[in-house]
Amino acid sequence: MTHTIKTQHSKQVLIRLEAIEKVYGEGNAAVHALDKVDLIIHQGEYCSIMGASGSGKSTAMNIIGCLDRPTAGSYYFDRLDVSGLDDEQLATIRNRRIGFVFQQFHLLPQMSALENVMLPMVYGGVPYQQRRERGTEALIKVGLGNRLHNKPNQLSGGQQQRVAIARAIVNNPLLLLADEPTGALDSHTTQEVMNIFGELHSSGITVVMVTHEPEVARLSDRIIWFRDGKVIYPDLTPEEMLNVAVAS
Repeated sequence: MTHTIKTQHSKQVLIRLEAIEKVYGEGNAAVHALDKVDLIIHQGEYCSIMGASGSGKSTAMNIIGCLDRPTAGSYYFDRLDVSGLDDEQLATIRNRRIGFVFQQFHLLPQMSALENVMLPMVYGGVPYQQRRERGTEALIKVGLGNRLHNKPNQLSGGQQQRVAIARAIVNNPLLLLADEPTGALDSHTTQEVMNIFGELHSSGITVVMVTHEPEVARLSDRIIWFRDGKVIYPDLTPEEMLNVAVAS
């Protein structure tokens, strides 16, 4: 199957992976998690990354999120070559320019929803009153304006994930990265959470999501399909993705 990029983007490139390799271990025990991956994602896109377990999709996401470093190749984020940055520089990019949402919510149980959402701003040195205002605004944006002072054990799974999304967007990131964000949720709550991702994308945030659920991926505009550490299909439509999923 020959695949060509169908959409012409006028917006600037936000993510550029060039010949990215990631190797774990050495010699005969070496595992090539990523094998010369080239990938471009433009600012304002809404992409899903799919593929079987072990295909390299989570490794790619960790590199895109500056959580891991490539063994070889170059990664440009917002035109900055981050491949050679030190740990402190990578941490600054993660805090200020990338928001993360995971399958497990990673909320601190002793803190309220608002306090959890304020945490990234504490690390960023934002004054307290501004933290409260921005944290409250983020929780209102995800529909939890009436749950500011509830602790995680007083919230449903869907509400906890919405707190996690509010925490991810409170620093107004360029990129929102989500790793199986609906994996722990039922179908009704999944739809609610995906509606929030759609609204955030409509507001201008670039969204990149790793998922194994076709019904979740089809809500994005573009699906990137990994297999054996390579990008097999860089630009599938939701309709094309269903055919690939059946064949894989």
